[in-house]
Amino acid sequence: MPGAAVKDAAPPLVLHVIHHLQTGGLENGLVNLINNMPASKYRHAIVCIEDYSDFRNRITRPDVEVIALHRSRIGVWKLRREIFRLCRRLRPSILHSRNQSGLDALLPAWLAGVPHRVHGEHGWDIDNLDGKKWKPALLKRLHYPLVDRYITVSRHLEEFLINCVGVRAAGISHIYNGVDVGRFQTVTPRPVDWLPPEFRDEKTILIGTVGRLQQVKDQATLLRAFSRVVTDQPELRQWLRLAIIGGGPLLADLRALAETLGIGELAYFPGSLDIIPEVLRSLDIFVLPSLNEGISNTILEAMASGVPVIATAAGGNTELVEDNVNGRLFSPGDSEALSRLLLDYVLDPSLRKAHGQAARAIAVERFSLDTMVSSYAAVYDRLSQGGGT
Repeated sequence: MPGAAVKDAAPPLVLHVIHHLQTGGLENGLVNLINNMPASKYRHAIVCIEDYSDFRNRITRPDVEVIALHRSRIGVWKLRREIFRLCRRLRPSILHSRNQSGLDALLPAWLAGVPHRVHGEHGWDIDNLDGKKWKPALLKRLHYPLVDRYITVSRHLEEFLINCVGVRAAGISHIYNGVDVGRFQTVTPRPVDWLPPEFRDEKTILIGTVGRLQQVKDQATLLRAFSRVVTDQPELRQWLRLAIIGGGPLLADLRALAETLGIGELAYFPGSLDIIPEVLRSLDIFVLPSLNEGISNTILEAMASGVPVIATAAGGNTELVEDNVNGRLFSPGDSEALSRLLLDYVLDPSLRKAHGQAARAIAVERFSLDTMVSSYAAVYDRLSQGGGT
């Protein structure tokens, strides 16, 4: 029966193209999207322009194929041929590329007959923090005719596409990252088992950040600000501690900087951890000192955990942190300003509590994971059902 054939047809396939499936905000958002979108609506596969790590094991659906193409080894033209072949084999209904390296998939997908192509903008490269370098902007303009729909995670990125690339506003969907407000929430007493013994005293005030240790995240500014606080207020050395969670190329340099600043015994560098909910519940203050951001998953997770947030007034951070409501904002690289904000929170427990409660409320009301997933599904539905852009 024709009706039975339609009923038994497999859901449409979305082929996601990213640079590298490893620990990161973009990658975390993709995994959350796949894990939480109903399997009856869409199937998923992931093409990595370079490679993937064991981060892929966070995908809970068993039917998700993950493919690494190693562009740096095979070259861009062979990469494009491989993507063309994959599109012919997998027959996706939608190709969803992300950020600059994902642009390489758009032409092969179009030539292979993929019906719909979505491109997402999720953040900024360290060598192009304002998006104004001519070559990346030109590449985005050249690929514009191949994109049926753009998705940005922040209003800041949406404005960039409109003003610097020339994308029509009507062709852009703005979808904030979402946070699992059930998984990230406040608990009492706070978990401390992951911390070294000298960090576990109930009087300790723990400042922390979570993120890949690379230049754009600028953890060095946090170290300098923390050092200034305990230098200016030496009595705080007994209770104030700093945790910098994450792996990356700057781990050794940041540890060395902590020693140089005289705070080596007050700073903890555990590397990458897979217990981030517990980590965030342990913090009294969360800091994101990035030079620029799209929409930070770790800010959202800290907010959902009821932790006040100090972040740079850069990129999408100002769309999450309302100054003096659920956190504070400072200019990128300004360690002196950050030290003042840290000291305000350290000396005022009631302010920490009020801003932490406001952060949790905002995360629940505006940035739930369900809202994010349903928004992406709506974009996919409109395209796959012939609704155009």
